[in-house]
Amino acid sequence: MNRFVGTPVSRVDGELKVTGRALYTADHHVEGIVHAVVVGSTVGRGRIRAIDIGPAAGQPGVLAVITHLNAPRLPYRDYHGPLVPVGERLHVLQDEQVRFFGQPVAVVVAETLEAAQHGAGLVAVTYDAQPPALDLAASSSNQPITYARGDADGAFASSETRLELTYRAARNHHNAIEPHATTARWEGDRLTVWDKTQYLVGAQNELAAVFGVPTDAVRVICPFIGGAFGNGLRSWPHVVIAALAARVTGRPVKLVLTRRQLYFGVGFRPAYTYTARVGSDRRGRLSAMIHDARFETSSYEQHGESVQALGQMLYETPHVRQVFQSVPLDVSTPTWMRGPGYSTAAFVIESALDELAHELRLDPIELRLRNEPADDPASGMPFSTRRLRECLTVGAREFGWHRRRARPGSTTDGHWSIGFGVAAGAYHTLRGAAQAYARLTAGGTVLVQAGASDMGPGTYTSMTQVAADALGLNLDDVRFELGDSTLPRVPPHGGSQTMASVGSAVQSACDQLRKQAVTFAVSDPRSPLHGVNPDDVVVRAGHMRLRNDPKRGETYQQLLTRLNRPHLELIGSYAPPQQSRFSTYAYAATFAEVAVDVRLGLVRVRRMLGVYDAGRIVNPKLADSQALGAMVGGIGMALLEHTVTDHRDGRIVNANLADYLVPVNADVPDLRAVYLEGSDEEAGPIGVKGLGEVVMVGVAPAVANAVFNATGRRVRDLPITAEALL
Repeated sequence: MNRFVGTPVSRVDGELKVTGRALYTADHHVEGIVHAVVVGSTVGRGRIRAIDIGPAAGQPGVLAVITHLNAPRLPYRDYHGPLVPVGERLHVLQDEQVRFFGQPVAVVVAETLEAAQHGAGLVAVTYDAQPPALDLAASSSNQPITYARGDADGAFASSETRLELTYRAARNHHNAIEPHATTARWEGDRLTVWDKTQYLVGAQNELAAVFGVPTDAVRVICPFIGGAFGNGLRSWPHVVIAALAARVTGRPVKLVLTRRQLYFGVGFRPAYTYTARVGSDRRGRLSAMIHDARFETSSYEQHGESVQALGQMLYETPHVRQVFQSVPLDVSTPTWMRGPGYSTAAFVIESALDELAHELRLDPIELRLRNEPADDPASGMPFSTRRLRECLTVGAREFGWHRRRARPGSTTDGHWSIGFGVAAGAYHTLRGAAQAYARLTAGGTVLVQAGASDMGPGTYTSMTQVAADALGLNLDDVRFELGDSTLPRVPPHGGSQTMASVGSAVQSACDQLRKQAVTFAVSDPRSPLHGVNPDDVVVRAGHMRLRNDPKRGETYQQLLTRLNRPHLELIGSYAPPQQSRFSTYAYAATFAEVAVDVRLGLVRVRRMLGVYDAGRIVNPKLADSQALGAMVGGIGMALLEHTVTDHRDGRIVNANLADYLVPVNADVPDLRAVYLEGSDEEAGPIGVKGLGEVVMVGVAPAVANAVFNATGRRVRDLPITAEALL
């Protein structure tokens, strides 16, 4: 019986955060710590001809200036982890080659941060520069990723209605409030790092590979993350630099990237050019869809993300062809950003469906409903649950979709033109093998541990809820610990897989622990429960009771004290099935109302609603935090966020929060989230399908479609700027 799972419990770590007692990476103090500041390249491609470190090295307090000329040679062993891109990662401070603007070319280590910053400003670097390749359209691509079913070209050519549309999405940056930071300390050949990371094991493996030490000689600690959105899923050059500087100086080193450096060194959502050809009959039944996309990657690694999946399964389309090409440019490697691949594909597919609906004079929701598949069109497997139809119909009712006027620009409010937009979305349900440790003490409390992370979804809280229900304890009697690579291993904290994976391991551990305690009780002649069927024993608030005779029972504390046992402990585990019999996705329908000042090209989102099929919702309050936050992020993607690059040298012109615009309070309207009640047992033992990614998928096209409904102007480039509407 669930007392806490499904209820809007406040964050168990909330008080620590609001009182400033939660220690983020740069907050950890290590005895004897010194500070490092990275010097980045000022050219986008070329080689270092010379570096003058003399003035910097001579400054008071400066301990070392490390460049490729004096840095120790690092082994950089091959490491093929689950989140390592194809190619060869940047060998930081190991050679004179410059591969992108802002690449680390030196690091200054000093007794104080101020001395390190001053020293970094004195390092003079001379380059043999070459023009960087930065044009997505003009550069050659890597080997394409292709997919085909049916005869897409033939079906498109014979379709009664045909559209050929090209969309573009700008590069986006994560811009979490907490900057990336690393503190590194060597003790002999053992390395401890405090690092902002979503994947403790990944950081551990990467550092072990780079420095040529055993994996168990590296410990990674990260109890709190102040936002990451995907760029904490791999280790970036600054992590290696911190550990390298600590080895060279023999002192613990703290390195915190500046806000500007975050635009060059820790990944981004890549820019896309994406052409879609859509064919249908006159009733709106899709016959063919052809996808051709190009997106940026670095010259030394090939970033990939699941941009192809949505076009294969979202709608019943008998003929599909896809060609996706990554284009190596002189940039740092892109990475995953909330709803990776799916968010980009949704902008194209859902905008194209809206254009098709307008062409056919069909309601956009009706068009989507007419193309709902019975089974997964890509795999042929049945869906575990697919309630997208319900998401759309519930959303239409709750949003007041009937008030939408089909003719663009026909609804006004003073000098504002009003428009409604809708978009669907999906995200695959990821699950990975996970373990969790649980220890029930004679004091009646439990400690649960797993090597997970928490970048904001509330892992501490949701795992506490699962553990409390499984053991029949109150929330205050449960302590959940995460953020240390010495704890039981779990998958990366990304892709909406933490709840399904770690939560299942926590439930396994705590279920077994409860059963172990009950078994001891029914086997002990001194217990009031002696001799009863263990299945007839229930636990509530730490009290084991006979189901049909609540007066007969005892507490965990009484049992363990009598048995003279300080605790019971075990490790629980979860492993997803190797071969799934079902296609498992979470689904979303996003509705947006916008107002456009056609005189100024100004767009304001007035309200937004998201309806989600995400299986069991463990904590509605945490879920709202995810859903509403994603709507805010989607508003940024649709209307504000983009990188401006100077193609002469690769410099990002707006590498700051003054010029790279993100939504602020004035941009955020009335937001609401609705979760379809239910559970997906095929998705895992606790019935969740993941929420943090799918809530982002479809937000940008819902806004773009609303802008068209308001103005009659179809903007196919993100972000939608005032210039595009004037």
